[in-house]
Amino acid sequence: MTGSGFKDHFSGHAAAYADARPRYPNELFTWLATLTPDHDRVWDCGTGNGQAALGLAAHYRQVIATDPSKGQIEHAFSHERISYRVAPAESPGLEPRSVDLVTVAQAVHWFDRPAFYRRVRETLKPEGVIAVWCYGLCSIEPMIDAAVQAFYTGETSSCWPPERALIDAAYRSIEFPFTGIEPPAFSMTQHWILAQFLAYLRTWSAVQKFIGRNGRDPVVGLGESLRTVWGDPQQARQVRWLLHMRVGRIAR
Repeated sequence: MTGSGFKDHFSGHAAAYADARPRYPNELFTWLATLTPDHDRVWDCGTGNGQAALGLAAHYRQVIATDPSKGQIEHAFSHERISYRVAPAESPGLEPRSVDLVTVAQAVHWFDRPAFYRRVRETLKPEGVIAVWCYGLCSIEPMIDAAVQAFYTGETSSCWPPERALIDAAYRSIEFPFTGIEPPAFSMTQHWILAQFLAYLRTWSAVQKFIGRNGRDPVVGLGESLRTVWGDPQQARQVRWLLHMRVGRIAR
C-alpha cells in the first residue's frame, strides 16, 4: 500500500462504500480505550471512509486517520476530533512515540506489513497498543448464507485479489510481531432489507472488478435467487459478521 504499489480497490465506489458498509460496535472502541493509559492520540491507518475513526473519536482527543485513497477520504465521516490525511500506511507523517493506539480495520492485508510494523514501533508510545481486525462473510440464515457462499466461491471467486485469503483465514496466518493481548469476542450486526443487503454486496471489490471485466452486475442474478428465500423484500433481517482481531504491544 505504498507509492506505485498501492492497489486501489475502492475509490471508484467510495460513496457507495460509505453508505453500505456495516458499522463497528461501540463496545469494541470502549474496550480498546481500556488498554491505553493515555487517550491523547490514535492513528487509524487505512481508515477508508472513517468508520473506525468515528468510533475512536468518542474515546481519544485526536484521531489521525490516514488512507492512500483520495476518493475514500473525500467521502469520510466528518468529526471535530478526526484529522484525515491522504497517506500510505508506511509513511503517515507522524512524530516518533506520539500515539497511544494504532488501529487498522479491514485493511492490514493490503499493506507492506514489515514496513508498516516498523512505522508502528516508531510511532507508538512505550505503553501503546496496536489492534488490527477484519471480517469475512456474514450470516443471516442457512439458505441465504449458502447462496452467498456459492456466489463468493463461484461467480466472483476469480475476481478476489490474493490478499483476500488472509481474511478467509481470519488473520490467524498473518504475521504479527507484537506481544499479544487476547480480545473479547466482537461482532457487527445490521438489520437490512433485501435492497440494502444487495447494496452491501456491490461494495465488494470482487464485484466491482467483475462488473468492469464483464460489463454486467452479478448481484442482479443473486438478488433474483435470494428473493425466493428472503421472503418479503421489505422485511428487515439481521445480518451478522464476526470480527477477527490481533491485538498487542511492542515487546520492550
